[in-house]
Amino acid sequence: QVQLVESGGGLVQAGDSLRLSCAASGRAISSYAMGWFRQAPGKEREFVAAVTWSGGIIRYAESVKGRFAISRDNAENTVYLQMNSLKPEDTAVYYCAADPGRVVIRMGPQSYDYWGQGTQVTVSS
Repeated sequence: QVQLVESGGGLVQAGDSLRLSCAASGRAISSYAMGWFRQAPGKEREFVAAVTWSGGIIRYAESVKGRFAISRDNAENTVYLQMNSLKPEDTAVYYCAADPGRVVIRMGPQSYDYWGQGTQVTVSS
């Protein structure tokens, strides 16, 4: 079992950048593909980005492609989400998640077994 803790959220203005971190404990994240999801008030949780265990395959939601970048440091047991050119519509709680299907990218939240508690990102216009 792996425990995930997100950090790095906050209140920023449109066009600013933030870097989210997801620190894992209990088990090495190299056992998992890792993903980021977000959930805005009144909306369903949606896929943002994911990376396979080795970093060899990465996938992004169309809404963040070209602005966000996911990365992982297996040695540090940490996953990152660099968010640039933030927009008000990026406002949400951002969650880190671990998928035991380590060599594939899956976009459905039901495929991820472990979740962090989330970190709030608020982008003002």
